[in-house]
Amino acid sequence: MLRLASAGARTIVDMSYARHFLDFQGSAIPHAMQKLVVTRLSPDFREAVTLLRDCPVPLPGDGDLLVRNRFVGVNASDINYSAGRYDPSVKTPFDAGFEGVGEVVALGLSASAQYAVGQAVVYTAPGAFAEYVVVPAGMATPVPAATPEYLALPVSAATAYISLRELGGLQEGKKVLVTAAAGGTGQFAVQFAKKAKCHVIGTCSSDEKAAFLKSIGCDRPINYHSEPVGTVLAQEYPGGVDVVYESVGGAVFDEAVKALAVRGRLLVIGFISGYQTPTGLSPVTTKALPVSLLRKSASIQGFFLNHYLSEHRACMEQLVQMCASGDLVCQVDRGGLSAEGRFEGLESVFRAVDHMYLRKNTGKVVVELPRSVHSKL
Repeated sequence: MLRLASAGARTIVDMSYARHFLDFQGSAIPHAMQKLVVTRLSPDFREAVTLLRDCPVPLPGDGDLLVRNRFVGVNASDINYSAGRYDPSVKTPFDAGFEGVGEVVALGLSASAQYAVGQAVVYTAPGAFAEYVVVPAGMATPVPAATPEYLALPVSAATAYISLRELGGLQEGKKVLVTAAAGGTGQFAVQFAKKAKCHVIGTCSSDEKAAFLKSIGCDRPINYHSEPVGTVLAQEYPGGVDVVYESVGGAVFDEAVKALAVRGRLLVIGFISGYQTPTGLSPVTTKALPVSLLRKSASIQGFFLNHYLSEHRACMEQLVQMCASGDLVCQVDRGGLSAEGRFEGLESVFRAVDHMYLRKNTGKVVVELPRSVHSKL
């Protein structure tokens, strides 16, 4: 049994099985959609994930939003997710993707106290690689428009913002090394360190990325294809660096440990060099690590955003304001310079993941989801 009651520009839908949601009056949300699903656990994203068509569009619960995605974000950890590393007990199939930006097209009655149909939101929620996704209202943040720049905030910028604030001990004049500095999260570590009046060194893989880093305030970009990182650090920073924001792992991690100053801090926010391996790890020199830390009274600490979710909402409100005002550069890579052109449609997520792991991206990798020909939204 279904009861429809007009409510201005909205329609209240009352279902006998206690599902309540609001929808555009007279609009057509399709019955079916496409989404990416992990059908086999593997660090090979193409092997692990399947594009499914004609999946039912989900209905929001009382405290949920139904979001029509305009753009979805690609993260290095998408591979860890598809390999089942975050939850070893997980069973396939399960939906892929973490974050998206789009418009609310339906919502539960409780959620309507904070959100409205047609409102643009950015969010983090499992199953984001889909045309439509149900998002708990508490996991969404309002944004001025459903543009790709805001996708750089929920994971990438928030990781840099919270980790450096809570663990970095940034002070004016401190030397900060950011690895993969032109990537999705590295770009923000550079900017937040500069806002703290630090001297920032950033590693990258091309002269074009080095120029980008210069444009956002990086004092010493290092293109590791033309300059050995360890040599540059030893010659130009003989006293070491005070803070390292490290996301690469392997040999880069080893160089970062060597470069630490007395009482230096190394923040591990990832180790992307190993994610595509069977174990998810890349070899590092660990036998001498206790001695290296002891000699310098240095420290290493890990940071995983999921352990700081209590601070995420306030952080997001601040980041959205900074992005909207132009106080924060939110560089996104939509694949425009790739051989096959822009990343458009869920089928291009596979190519976007490859693009990132080949270290071709500058900024956050995002994929556009064009409007469905079957929808009026």
